[in-house]
Amino acid sequence: MPGNPAFRQIQVAFLEADVHMHRFEKLIEETKGFLDPAEGRRLYDVALEASRLGPFLEIGSYCGKSALYLGSACRENGQVLFSIDHHRGSEEQQPGEAYFDPDLYDDRQKQIDTLPFLRRTLARAGLEDTVVPLVCASAVAAKSWSTPLALVFIDGGHAFETAWLDYTCWSGHIMAGGYLLIHDIFKDPAKGGQAPYDVYKRALATDRYEELEMTGTLGVLRRRSEGDAGAAV
Repeated sequence: MPGNPAFRQIQVAFLEADVHMHRFEKLIEETKGFLDPAEGRRLYDVALEASRLGPFLEIGSYCGKSALYLGSACRENGQVLFSIDHHRGSEEQQPGEAYFDPDLYDDRQKQIDTLPFLRRTLARAGLEDTVVPLVCASAVAAKSWSTPLALVFIDGGHAFETAWLDYTCWSGHIMAGGYLLIHDIFKDPAKGGQAPYDVYKRALATDRYEELEMTGTLGVLRRRSEGDAGAAV
């Protein structure tokens, strides 16, 4: 068996897979972001299933950590991830705020600029032909959008008005059987802000979504078929 060419090909394939996984895990570790590893793995698992249906859209690219998981799943099935971010940082990432990172502050522009970090991440991961950065506000991109989406991941600004606008702009584009994922859901107010959780609860109240198991602070909802849907958004 060890001398069999087919067996050798299998060995090489497994070795290449191990090397690729090691590189991926190293890139994940080196990429700035707020996804817990367990949340990232769940993101990938859901995305791998959803990518059989159609393209994705995420709101809140930041430096590309979530795009690594979503984009890798898209690449497996020949799909595309549209990744929206104005790249000027959310409310809590500005100077003087809790999540300000001086590495992301451009002294020349006197403002946050995460776009170079995203582009570097996509280049290192070989995802430049899979992930399409859209450098604008979520509502701007939604104005002329008509493509049905298999997955929408909301992880942008955490003020209620911002999170709710992201939901109202994009939830209507999710196809039946597609997924709505919302990050940073804290059911206990003592552990975090309530805006994403409020949006999550409002989405469930429409009866358009089936609630699946959460992973950490990652909420996972699956869009029902039109015949199963209840109230409008």
